[in-house]
Amino acid sequence: MNHHSIRSTRVKGTVRTLSQQEELPLLRDHLLRLDRSSRHDRFHGFIDDSFIRRYAERCANDGTVIIAYFEDGVVRGAAELHPPEQSPDAQPEIAFSVERSVRRKGVGSILFRKLIAEARAKGYTNLRITTGAQNDAMRALATKFGAHLTFRHGESTGSIDLTEQSQPEKAPAAAMVTPVEAARALVNMNRAYWRMVMQMSGWGRAA
Repeated sequence: MNHHSIRSTRVKGTVRTLSQQEELPLLRDHLLRLDRSSRHDRFHGFIDDSFIRRYAERCANDGTVIIAYFEDGVVRGAAELHPPEQSPDAQPEIAFSVERSVRRKGVGSILFRKLIAEARAKGYTNLRITTGAQNDAMRALATKFGAHLTFRHGESTGSIDLTEQSQPEKAPAAAMVTPVEAARALVNMNRAYWRMVMQMSGWGRAA
């Protein structure tokens, strides 16, 4: 298992990919620690503990890769790489969450970079990310990493073409997302998992 220390004046933790045995408890506990506002944004209004437990269990059993940011042995941020089999058009999708205590430190950019490296290692050529049309911060972060965003029905949907990028980030260092943007950015859920929310809440046909 690879451990990566973060060399930054703003963060002091490590990043690594969780094993399948770790995914359920560590992802679940991290998501349960999200404050009420972050839960609301991350899960489109679904904030109860029972829903989060079901969501984490599903991620732990459907092939989702979890790249976690640790501080003092506790997961404080997570990047999710959902397998293409979960999407109707066979395109892998990504989602992020960062606890309030470690925001404004560049954790989002670190997780985004590691996630893209993981996607490349799996041979993926495209990634999808979806966020609310009003979330300027997430759009800025996604654009920094090469997403081409379009607007439809109140959403910004981005597709990141990994074959076009020689480096994990397309934008130069001068275009770094500000700390305020990073703090607001990582609480969104992508389109495929909105459909999953509907299914898990009994609003749609179960998978």
